Amino acid sequence: MINLLKNLFCSSIGKKYIMAVSGVVLFLFAIGHLIGNLQVFLGPYSINRYGAFLQGPMKEFLWPIRLVMLTLVVLHIWSASRLTLENRAARPVGYNVWNPTAATFASRTMFLGGLAIAFFIIYHLLHYTVLAQVGGANFAESAGFVYNLDGKEVHDIYKMLIVGFNVKIVAIFYIIAVGLISLHVSHGAEAIFQSFGLLSPSYEKIIKCFAKAIAVFLFVGYSSIPVAIMLGFGKEVLK
Repeated sequence: MINLLKNLFCSSIGKKYIMAVSGVVLFLFAIGHLIGNLQVFLGPYSINRYGAFLQGPMKEFLWPIRLVMLTLVVLHIWSASRLTLENRAARPVGYNVWNPTAATFASRTMFLGGLAIAFFIIYHLLHYTVLAQVGGANFAESAGFVYNLDGKEVHDIYKMLIVGFNVKIVAIFYIIAVGLISLHVSHGAEAIFQSFGLLSPSYEKIIKCFAKAIAVFLFVGYSSIPVAIMLGFGKEVLK
């Protein structure tokens, strides 16, 4: 077991597997999280019912899941950083002519995207889970963020989102972070196939198109919420 872990964490192929597997799990989590968040467009009842489910039957699993996700983010960034350093060490002499067009913009921003994911998750947990201050309002102390769900008082996630994204700097930061994450995914999805030796020239173009489509889907899905709110969606709760 010790030798297996040593090979996994010390060898280049092991680091590639760590990066690929952690990337897949984080991607699936991002899809699930997006599906839950998009319920805001169905109105306060739907998304607050979803939140009540997470804080009810799922409550005891929430923090273990969050800790696992944060651990995967750390492993993902660590493995990517180590592989980058190893690749640079293997090429002590740089290119005579640097040609940035040889690599895509997404591939050249992979490390930045990884850091954005880590910072974004921590910020998002503080913002909407730990209920830290946003826009001058402390969610934990504000009686205004309570929703009556079938006779039971629950956190008003709908209003929290509306109030949070009405702070333009918060909404803009969110959109930029989602953009960086989407760029990361567009290159990462392709790299996963390569890491597992599944990238064949015969269907390489299909995989690249699939990766870009996923990235666009994530960006449009996540950014649609702050954009809609800045354009006036849900403004009735601010009265």
